[in-house]
Amino acid sequence: MAKCIDHTLLKAEVTRAQILGLCDEARAHGFHAVCVNGRWVSQATERLHGSGVQVAAVVGFPLGAETTRTKVAQAKEAIHAGADEIDMVADLAAIIEDDDRYLLRQIQAVLNVCQTMRPPVVLKVIVEAAALTTEQKIRACRAVEQVGADFIKTSTGLHPAGGATVEDVRLLRETAPRCRIKAAGGIRTAAQALAMIQAGAERIGTSCAVEIMRQLGEGAKP
Repeated sequence: MAKCIDHTLLKAEVTRAQILGLCDEARAHGFHAVCVNGRWVSQATERLHGSGVQVAAVVGFPLGAETTRTKVAQAKEAIHAGADEIDMVADLAAIIEDDDRYLLRQIQAVLNVCQTMRPPVVLKVIVEAAALTTEQKIRACRAVEQVGADFIKTSTGLHPAGGATVEDVRLLRETAPRCRIKAAGGIRTAAQALAMIQAGAERIGTSCAVEIMRQLGEGAKP
């Protein structure tokens, strides 16, 4: 399970000491990555050097309403600071208004930045599934898959509509089989995390990773 987890800390009031603590926990438990705001990428990269733990940076977070140029600039800055993965919030207005041209061009622009790096940087596209209709989710998934991004991510975890659900993970998995799925938002227990993986998620984003590992150690089951 640890290798499926992005240990996440995205609160606005987070401090350097908390980021360093997050990194130390990720190293100790062998999590796949830490997921942080761009402000903290360089510190996380330095702290995790040689550990094998990746650094993921959010772009367009949490609203996804930035322009394409801004998202591209954010991705470049994060990658140059050491980010191994980018979690970008998709433009929800484009999804809701059926503006596939805008959505595709924006995802493609950020993916181009990721793929020109050596090694390529992983791109996860956050579609904020809880805020969308089923039709909108399907359209968003097809756009992400068409462009060729690595992951579709369910949620930011900050939208009032809610976070990841097992049903959404299954839908995303079925709609975009060539993309991997990251479930995030409201995953606080081992049972929830296991259910998401059983539904098709390959990565879990959570701020409760240490507690989830504790529960697993005690034999938690879905």
